[in-house]
Amino acid sequence: MNIETRKIEFVQAFLNLQSEELISQFEKLLKKSKQIEEGLKPFTVEELNSRIDSSLEDSKNDEMTESKKLLSEIRLWQ
Repeated sequence: MNIETRKIEFVQAFLNLQSEELISQFEKLLKKSKQIEEGLKPFTVEELNSRIDSSLEDSKNDEMTESKKLLSEIRLWQ
């Protein structure tokens, strides 16, 4: 099934929804996905090199977080 067919089927199913709450959830999901999509643009070469330089400088200055420590912190977010 191609993307256009999937979109049409989704819209048809969406139009048949009767739940105000479910429609609200879809609206929030769509808004969030647009925000994510807008934030996902490729770096320019200059931006990429700047980030690399910054990361190397952080490494030299021992300004890093070990992955195990970071994962432990992330678990506490929930």
